[in-house]
Amino acid sequence: MRAPRVGRTTVGRWCLRHLQLLPVAILVVGALIDYNTPPHFSAEAFYTAAPMTAAALLSLRATILAGLGACAADVALLAHFGFIGEAGGLSELAAVMTVSAFAIVVNRLMYYSNVRLRSARRIALAVQRAVLPQLPTSIGPLRIAVRYRAAAKDAQIGGDLYSAQDTPYGVRCLVGDVRGKGMDAVRVVAVAMGVFREAAEEEPTLVGIAARLERALLRERARRTGPERTEGFVTGILVEIPHRGEELRLVNRGHPAPLLLHAGRVHSAEPSEPALPLGLAELGADQDRAETVPFPLGSTLLLYTDGLNEARNRAGRFYDPAARLAGRDFPGPDELLDTLLTEVSHHTGGRITDDLALLAVTHGSG
Repeated sequence: MRAPRVGRTTVGRWCLRHLQLLPVAILVVGALIDYNTPPHFSAEAFYTAAPMTAAALLSLRATILAGLGACAADVALLAHFGFIGEAGGLSELAAVMTVSAFAIVVNRLMYYSNVRLRSARRIALAVQRAVLPQLPTSIGPLRIAVRYRAAAKDAQIGGDLYSAQDTPYGVRCLVGDVRGKGMDAVRVVAVAMGVFREAAEEEPTLVGIAARLERALLRERARRTGPERTEGFVTGILVEIPHRGEELRLVNRGHPAPLLLHAGRVHSAEPSEPALPLGLAELGADQDRAETVPFPLGSTLLLYTDGLNEARNRAGRFYDPAARLAGRDFPGPDELLDTLLTEVSHHTGGRITDDLALLAVTHGSG
């Protein structure tokens, strides 16, 4: 029988619990070394390290106690060796007291820094919830799952976007990738998401939705100055799944082709003609055209951004989702996306260099 796996959270809690004893251990080791070595050998480094370690790991109270403990241990050992009234002994004690006081200041600075960081994370999460919606897990016979990972450490939102909503014309989805980084990219995400939510309810065709997104992104780019005017366009794919039937419609604007999985087979829904990203239609005269592809019961549509198919391992090889998914069946969209995230993490060694958005829709149970 296979032994149960220990989760990262459990290991992290175990490490944190034992790290809290580190200042005490440093003091004990320092006192033992000081006591068992010649009189002129000082363990001052241990006495100063203990309160500073507590400042980084523990509360204000624990930091104060560590500082008092360090001073008490130093006084006891100085008295033991008869140095308590000498200049060298007083100088050592003054250093330990100074570092202990400074440790309290450091502890407070770290505390307020963590408070600001937690506040920033709450704001980022609120922004994500406002811009990127919490998708329903099912709409009629469709089961839906989404996963999002931002490349920036501790970020809740980046330059990728996704949406799926029920409309009078069917379930309409959008997955896109903004050209650009930072808050400029987030602003474009907000613009695109707002326009899509409204247009998906009003426009009778995907082509009409694409046109409204195009106009909105052009207005957004017009507000920019300098080199930023060259960014802000979006590679995106629009999907419409009618309430009845076994087909769906796609408009692909320069985005990685979606994958259709059915009975272990994987089909890439490549567009018949390439198209420019949203926001760059002025550079070409081609008109959008919706393409219809089969979507039978039991099949799954996988939409993704290039954070998936451009994920590299240490040898520089890209992750190939079509090849990796061929011949495999998944109970539902959640299992598919969880598998993809796990495999991409293993493929890259845990290094995330680009935002990654995944949206999967399964048509019934098959």
